[in-house]
Amino acid sequence: MNQQGERQKIWTREFIGMSLSNTFIYVAQYAMIAALPIVIMTEYGGGDVEAGLAMTFFQIGTVVARPCAGILIDAVNKRRLMISILTVFFILMCSFAFAATLSALYGLRLVHGVVFAVATTTAAALAALILPPARKGEGIGYFALSTNLAMVAGPMIGLLILEYFTPTVLFAALSVLAAISIAAGGAHRLPDEIILPAKTGRALSVTTFIERRALAPALIAGILFFAYGSVLTFIPLYTRSLGLSSETSLFYACYAGAILVTRPFVGRIFDRKGSDYTVYPGLALFAAGMFLLGNIEGLSGLIAASLLLGAGFGAVTPALQTLAVRSAPPARAGVATATYFWSLDISVGLAAAGLGVVAVTYGYAFTYSIVDVAVIALGAVCYALWRRSART
Repeated sequence: MNQQGERQKIWTREFIGMSLSNTFIYVAQYAMIAALPIVIMTEYGGGDVEAGLAMTFFQIGTVVARPCAGILIDAVNKRRLMISILTVFFILMCSFAFAATLSALYGLRLVHGVVFAVATTTAAALAALILPPARKGEGIGYFALSTNLAMVAGPMIGLLILEYFTPTVLFAALSVLAAISIAAGGAHRLPDEIILPAKTGRALSVTTFIERRALAPALIAGILFFAYGSVLTFIPLYTRSLGLSSETSLFYACYAGAILVTRPFVGRIFDRKGSDYTVYPGLALFAAGMFLLGNIEGLSGLIAASLLLGAGFGAVTPALQTLAVRSAPPARAGVATATYFWSLDISVGLAAAGLGVVAVTYGYAFTYSIVDVAVIALGAVCYALWRRSART
């Protein structure tokens, strides 16, 4: 292959390493989401409130650390930062096995949130910088698959281990994943122009923590994640109310499968045609999936809704992430990536609280078919207005 072809490659060893490292970080998190409530109830004698606090402390750590992560990434050697934070991640996973009290467990989850924010932001920023400019949309779409696949694999791994083994075995398994993530994320050397910080001389201000040019796509993505947060939070309870609780894992599998099948196409369309050709169709599919989810009566409807949601969500979010990262110069890639993810962290947390009130008052079906569709429509309007202003 000629030099030009080499520069246009997506699947380099470095990109694969970052994708694998990101996958293992997210697998550990989703395994924790599914398994920790059970561990807290069976091993610590806690109840629903205590189980929920484990996620609360994690979210606090993530939301607080995300803006600082962006500054850190742009200020230091990115490869060294990646290796260092993954090493801390490994030590943290090992430490969960020795948490003797709930207070200790909550403290570890708080630190886990901080480490998760820094590690995932670093991996995403490096992956975006490694990708060739002409194929950045397609590449970020592939990179985002690591999160989607982890959403399916993580809960399955966590629950299967707890079904047959002890929590100590669970944390040991997650420690092994953390060790593999170090090898995947830090094994390859990267060019100095990617990993070394640029000397900007920027004074400390709000824009130090938030990349203004990435704010619009980040906020639009946050609106969509607000709707998606209701799926992430309430789908197990909703399927149980429909008598389909045993099919919840199938919902997530079909959702991830739809993303896996459509992602190569939407990434290429983004790079060749532009974001409008992926965002608008994706929003339409996502809204249709939410409406169908609120009006299902059986398994076939649940699967159809998951496929529509996967295809729509998988088309929109990588496009907005690419727009956020591409809007800033390479020297601000870390802050731009952090700005994008920070918006998502806050939106998912607000969805769990705000939409929880709606769901309890009016039901899950109403929340999905009316409220979420209205939220997605708002996102479409904001995107249209932003794109119009960007062209003028």
